[in-house]
Amino acid sequence: MNSKKLVRFDWAIKTLLRNKVNFPILAGFLSELLHTDVTIESLLESESNKKDPQDKSNRVDVFAKLANGERVIIEVQCEHEWDFLSRMLYGVSKVVVEHLKEGDPYGLIPRVISVNIVYFDLGHGEDYIYHGMTQFRGIYKDDTLQLGELEKKHYPDHIDQIAHILPEYYVLKVDKFDLKVRNTLDEWIYALQQSEVKPEFRAKGIRQAANQLGVMNLSEEERRAYERHIGDVRISKSTLETSFTDGLLQGEAKGRTEGVSIMIRNMHHSGLEIAAIAKIARLSQQEVEQIIASAQRV
Repeated sequence: MNSKKLVRFDWAIKTLLRNKVNFPILAGFLSELLHTDVTIESLLESESNKKDPQDKSNRVDVFAKLANGERVIIEVQCEHEWDFLSRMLYGVSKVVVEHLKEGDPYGLIPRVISVNIVYFDLGHGEDYIYHGMTQFRGIYKDDTLQLGELEKKHYPDHIDQIAHILPEYYVLKVDKFDLKVRNTLDEWIYALQQSEVKPEFRAKGIRQAANQLGVMNLSEEERRAYERHIGDVRISKSTLETSFTDGLLQGEAKGRTEGVSIMIRNMHHSGLEIAAIAKIARLSQQEVEQIIASAQRV
C-alpha cells in the first residue's frame, strides 16, 4: 500500500472539513490531541462570521462532546499572520461572546478549546506542541486558587478546577516537527506537515483523512481552487519572511504606520494579490489599494 497525498490542512478546514461527512476526520485529530474521545455534534457559524470571509477563511468552530460527557466549543484555525497570538485571543473571545444567549447566566458558557496550527516559527521555543491553561497563583503564599465548595455545587462534576472553566489553548508548530513519528499524535503532525498519510499510520481519523482528503479525489473545480491556494501560500510564505522583517524593522524607526506601508508595498511588488495582502496585513482591500496607489504617486 502506497502513502496517500493529502490536500493541505488549512485548505481542508475552509472547504472539505465543513462537510458533515468529514467530521470523523476532524474528530479523530482532536481525539489524539486532547487524549480523549471527541464527537463533533455540529458546526458553529455565527451570522457575523458568515459575512466576513477573512474571519472564516482558515478557521472552523465546532460544538463537540468529550468522552466524559462535557460539551465544549473547539476552535481550529490555521493562519500565517505575524500577530497570530493576538488572533488566538480574538478568536476565543469572539466564540465566547457569540455563543452566550442574552439573559443566560455566565455559568452556561461552555469551555472553549482553541487549537492553533501554525506553519511558521511562532515565538521562541524548541517544542512543536504547546498547551496553555489559566491558573491563578498567590503572590505571597504561592498557592493555586481552587474552586470553593459553593462553586463546585454550581458546576458539573467534570469542572473540578478553575482551569477547566477558562479557555484552553494548543499551539502546533508544524514546521518544527522533526519527522520522527513517536506516537499516534505524531502521525497527525506528520500528516499536517507533509500532507501525506503513510500506510502504517493508525491514528484516529487518519485513515478517513487518507481516503477523503486525497488530492486525487478533488473535482476539477476543487483542484483549480486548491492550486490557486497553493500558489498563494508559496508567495505569502516567502513575502512574510522578507516583507515583515524589512517593513517592521524600518517601522521601528519610522513608526508602525510607515512600516506597515513598506510591508504592503513589498508584498505587492512580489506579485501577491490585493486580497491576500489585505488578509495578511489585517486591512481592508480598499485600504491596501490606497497605500499602493499612494506609493505609486510618490
